[in-house]
Amino acid sequence: MIIKNMSSLPKSNKVNVRSPLFYVGDKYKLLSQLLALYPRSISRFIEPFTGGGSVAMNVQAKEYLLNDIDPNIATIHALLMDSSVDREKFFKTITDLIYKYDFSRSFIEDVITNELHAKWKKTYYAKFNDSAYRKLREDYNKESPRDPYKLYLLLIYGFNRMIRFNANGDFNVPVGNVDFNKNVIKSLNSYFDWALHKEIQWSNKDYLDFINSLNFRNGDFVYVDPPYLITSSEYNKLWDESKEIEMIWLLDSLNDNNVRFAVSNVTQYKGRVNNTFLKWSEKYKSHTIKSNYISYHDNSIKDFTEVLVTNF
Repeated sequence: MIIKNMSSLPKSNKVNVRSPLFYVGDKYKLLSQLLALYPRSISRFIEPFTGGGSVAMNVQAKEYLLNDIDPNIATIHALLMDSSVDREKFFKTITDLIYKYDFSRSFIEDVITNELHAKWKKTYYAKFNDSAYRKLREDYNKESPRDPYKLYLLLIYGFNRMIRFNANGDFNVPVGNVDFNKNVIKSLNSYFDWALHKEIQWSNKDYLDFINSLNFRNGDFVYVDPPYLITSSEYNKLWDESKEIEMIWLLDSLNDNNVRFAVSNVTQYKGRVNNTFLKWSEKYKSHTIKSNYISYHDNSIKDFTEVLVTNF
């Protein structure tokens, strides 16, 4: 079969593009609110908890200093950054793997049968991809070194686009009811365009080490989107009260040194209140963000309050 040129497929507009990591809970749907509150002029955009990168991809800055502590997130970003200079190689490698394992591939063709559609009306992608996903996951876990292309496919076809490893270091996310579709291609092309035309530096450090390694300049802007102390997603299990206090001390230090910052947080969630952050935020400007926070463990929308706090 002749595979069409993936880079010729529709590309995203210049604003509000989404990262091809497709994090559940990323800031993609909130970008219009956040960007309206950011400084109009940014020399260096600095993000210590970058995650998938949807915010960074939509901020206009001269330079981008980005960091994430998760080495697997860093691996995928490194792959995508390198692939920006040869996206055809990336798409060919990904496509070859998709055919090798026989995943669904609506960006090329619809391989879901009418029978599968009828029998599994809402979960036919999961049913079709389950055996392929298990085989890919098994092969990936056996490898040394592990293939970052396979890690990216595990992310795309996995449940809630999660990256999770067990205590033995094996990837253990189950298959998701998802597909490698034209939206994935569109987001990949957006990432490649961004990476190719911007000055971007990546780090893989603890956020505090990352911030402390920088020499700040006029025009810098730091955006902090940490794990949320009072919510229940997998990512937020890494955070506790001492980490929250450490973070707000760091933000105070940035303010004392005339560094502009904005920090996202959830202050109320399912009856819980982040009093530590609320009391601290009284020193600065707090903006309520209309959001729809969803956790990995519970996809229903809960009563909560999300804010963006700025010092400018």
